[in-house]
Amino acid sequence: MDEHKFSDAEIAGVYRAIAERRDMRHFIDKKIAPNTLEKLLKAAHQAGSVGLMQPWRFIRISDLKLRHAIYQLVEQERQLTAKALGERQDDFMKLKVEGILECAELLIVALPDKREQHIFGRRTLPEMDIASTACAIQNIWLAARAEGLGMGWVSLFDPQQLATLLKMPQGSQPIAILCLGHVEEFYSRPMLELENWAQGHALEDFVSENYWPV
Repeated sequence: MDEHKFSDAEIAGVYRAIAERRDMRHFIDKKIAPNTLEKLLKAAHQAGSVGLMQPWRFIRISDLKLRHAIYQLVEQERQLTAKALGERQDDFMKLKVEGILECAELLIVALPDKREQHIFGRRTLPEMDIASTACAIQNIWLAARAEGLGMGWVSLFDPQQLATLLKMPQGSQPIAILCLGHVEEFYSRPMLELENWAQGHALEDFVSENYWPV
């Protein structure tokens, strides 16, 4: 037996959280306990990061007027995205793409300024700051699912407009709006599959050995 291995129940819990994580858009009116939110943020802060740069910053939106202003930015981009989709415009407009006004907690995840100072692991791949921050976001997602909470990642916004709204310094960049909250139920499959917008593909379509598949 591997002494470093978790128990069977613990292993099952990890894989269950991964399998049942969903990008949630529908929330119910119920607050998140402060200690639970703290646990989720701690989970995010424990993510791996290139060169230990810890490039994530979290802004908790508690001002209702600010929340509505963020919603308006997302709605503006939703309209522009719909137009860019051409013949799929009407179908897109039927989708629920966010839960900003309904969720219990709204978080903005951002990259800080002065990231150019961190060279370790980023000299040829500077975008690893985004990759590291995505790991932190995934940690929140999985921890939230384990806690029975839903999370939705919203990316429909203009980064500069959101940065200005939040009075962020030059060089910083918001990369995600996270909607967190209790839900009536979790989607049985990804919502975009349930809405017939897109279908996921099997793992074997994404794995090859030694070289790029031909």
